[in-house]
Amino acid sequence: MSNFTLVDPKGWDCDLQSVYSAYMGYFQLHNVAWFERSWGVFFESFEEFLTFSWPAITVTDTWTGRAHIVVRMSSVGAFLKMLKTRFGETLPIVENILRITPFEASQRHLRTISDYAQYRKVFSTLPAVVLSAQKVRVRNGEPKAIHELWASRDKTFLALDFEWSERNSASCIEWGYAAVRCGHLDTAGAWPPDPEPNYRRGHYIVAEYVDKVHNKLRPSFPWAYAFGESQVIPKAKLAQMIQAIISSLISPDSETIPNTLVLVAHGTTGDLRRLEEMKIKLPHNLLILDTMAFERHLYTTGQRGAMQESPGKPREQGSTLSLTALLQSLGVDVQRVLHNAGNAAFMTLLGLQMLLDPDTRVPAPRAPNGVPAMLRGPNRSPSMPPSIAFMPPPSVFAGSQMGLVRGASPVLFPGSAAPDTFVDPMAGNRMSYFPSHRSISDHRLTPPAGSFSGRMPGRPRVSSTNDVNEMGERLAAINLKNQTIAAVTPPHSR
Repeated sequence: MSNFTLVDPKGWDCDLQSVYSAYMGYFQLHNVAWFERSWGVFFESFEEFLTFSWPAITVTDTWTGRAHIVVRMSSVGAFLKMLKTRFGETLPIVENILRITPFEASQRHLRTISDYAQYRKVFSTLPAVVLSAQKVRVRNGEPKAIHELWASRDKTFLALDFEWSERNSASCIEWGYAAVRCGHLDTAGAWPPDPEPNYRRGHYIVAEYVDKVHNKLRPSFPWAYAFGESQVIPKAKLAQMIQAIISSLISPDSETIPNTLVLVAHGTTGDLRRLEEMKIKLPHNLLILDTMAFERHLYTTGQRGAMQESPGKPREQGSTLSLTALLQSLGVDVQRVLHNAGNAAFMTLLGLQMLLDPDTRVPAPRAPNGVPAMLRGPNRSPSMPPSIAFMPPPSVFAGSQMGLVRGASPVLFPGSAAPDTFVDPMAGNRMSYFPSHRSISDHRLTPPAGSFSGRMPGRPRVSSTNDVNEMGERLAAINLKNQTIAAVTPPHSR
């Protein structure tokens, strides 16, 4: 059994075949009749050149991403020393040897190549070396690698997001996805993709938790999906649905070729852990792209320009942006709830495309068409889930952050009031997500400014339709008052 030796790739920077090619070029340039020399036997072919027994490893170049079989420059010096010792003639170290910078930092398998059969065997492993390095590059957010993926126009980018219960980390309450099939769109002549018509997307709410489980620390909004109709699905069928959607987009697994599917998330650790817990099968050649890491690398390398965390304070190197801050830095007016799995997945994919193609068309907010459905209580059947077209205009930003557009704050509720402020603690009725939809009775129950602490009082005697009835009564009273004043006012009075 041959010895298995690992070596540090630092210093292994000479492409083995280029060493032989460089000396053949040197002989041609300087009219060296190598074929008449006693040492010329080592240059009759590349196979003869390998008989020196070259210690070699496989690495990829940091810039090009191409794989190489490389040796150390000290091995080239040992070869020249052998020629001088055995044949009494000295050859110089030529300058046109291909020198690379190894991308890999971990130890590599050392092999000794002494014939062409061994070289061919090692050469056949290079595609796997490229794939392994490409997976690391893309996941680390290397801009060049990700731009090449997008420019190839043959990948499918799938963004996904989960919403989980705060009380029970094993309970998934929502899942959403958005995908763009670049190969399909390019073949159909629809390049670059237009997010609104070209993104395949979906949003699923787990039936067992709908209108029953509400997160408070990080509130979730299952009925606020802005890009289609939400679907209610049994908990037992969610993993099956996710697996089917992923299977419809992937290509076969391979040890040498990257998958056509690229998994996208803003911070991938949590989503990957959830997929593993749900036993979702992913191919080994799958590329995983973290938009948070991608944006950080773009900023670190100066490709995003100057940015500010707050007025007068430049953004620190190596800092990351939340999804909301990323979208705002791209000039997107975030008028959608991002703590909805479907919205988060769609906006993650949109953010990625805008980082790659700044001219991407941002979908315009739709007219509200799901507000009535949001006013229903839990006693109504959730079998027909609504879609929320858009959220109300956000509050004005207290201070400009990240050099972004003022007025694009993701804050959707006044002050620090949470969405459960509008929930009856006794009956559990979910009345409205929008403060503007609160009735007159709600305002009477609101404590004075500065005296609020904890949850607001419930509304046991106010239904979700009181705001409409009371508004009608107020308008009728105002109209009657105006008519009365007009009847008693003398003409031409001042």
